[in-house]
Amino acid sequence: MAVDAPNRLNEQIAGLDALEIQVKRKRGVPALLWGRIWPMLIAVGIVLAIWEGVVIAGFWPEYVFAGPFTALGELADRLGTAEFWHAIATTMRRGITGFALAILAGVVVGAAVSRVRLLRAAFGSLITGLQTMPSIAWFPLAILLFGLNESAITFVVVLGAAPSIANGLITGVDYTPPILLRAGHVLGLRRVALYRHLILPASLPSFLAGLKQGWAFAWRSLMAGEILVIIANQPSLGEQLHYARELADSARLLATMIVILVIGVLVDVLFGVADSALRQRWGLDQRIG
Repeated sequence: MAVDAPNRLNEQIAGLDALEIQVKRKRGVPALLWGRIWPMLIAVGIVLAIWEGVVIAGFWPEYVFAGPFTALGELADRLGTAEFWHAIATTMRRGITGFALAILAGVVVGAAVSRVRLLRAAFGSLITGLQTMPSIAWFPLAILLFGLNESAITFVVVLGAAPSIANGLITGVDYTPPILLRAGHVLGLRRVALYRHLILPASLPSFLAGLKQGWAFAWRSLMAGEILVIIANQPSLGEQLHYARELADSARLLATMIVILVIGVLVDVLFGVADSALRQRWGLDQRIG
């Protein structure tokens, strides 16, 4: 009997582990989505209550700072217009194009700098310096180089996002365990193959964080660019912000800002899903309680 006690204990522990896995698996997609959405809904309610409280307090007149119901009503009206959706499509196209180019540039620069000591010494601090530069500072040069067109906007979006992506990759490479690199060399991995099959997968957590930060910089740069660079017959969210300010239309201005915020939140949710999938794949998604 004494000999069977450890085996029986191990079976009980294995049964508890299996039960925990089954409980986790029972949480379907709707439950996971609701678990992410309801805290956001509470936050939105709190923000709307504070917003309405500021309006009621009368710090600014209604035409300067419209209330939430006025702004949301304006947004509801604009949802039925083709120009509104054309503006969103134009902005998203510019953002995705610029971000894709920034990923390409960031990966190339980050991969080179992270593995070549001379390049690290020469450009490591420069990449961080570029990351700290306000995107608005690049627009005078961009307009001089490209004129008032989409190339100027894309140029600034890439410069705003690429340094963060490169730094994310560099950090991931720096924290790759040396034992993995030695194992890769033993297996015959060299240069491109070493990056593709070992270093990049090991750098994914930091690289994903760099992508998320890079998108934030790209989105901010894009909004600044669309406000400054107005292109005829190409409505955009930044253009609508510009004209709403010029016409002192606070309801339209705040409605456009809500759209920009919602897009930012949705992209953050996508990055959150990617991060959760990565942590689950690596066995790091362990929750207590």
